[in-house]
Amino acid sequence: MTLVETILVFAVIPLAIYGAVALLTLRERFAKSPRYRPGQEWEHPPVWWTANPAGLGADHACAAPAADAAAPTRTAKGGARGGW
Repeated sequence: MTLVETILVFAVIPLAIYGAVALLTLRERFAKSPRYRPGQEWEHPPVWWTANPAGLGADHACAAPAADAAAPTRTAKGGARGGW
């Protein structure tokens, strides 16, 4: 093997492979739109997320009791107490 063939096999070909892999992994970063950074103006409509989409309708029960309903009897003391 000549010196040129040696450099080609042991330097240029591995560098070409590394370059191809680097371009394949970085292509998504270049194709995406810029990320939002704190302090920038938000240009998109608000999106409300919930873990229970069925609970978003008007037919779901309200957590607050009605004004004319009797207050529920509470039996638990609550808090973070413990007895040893």
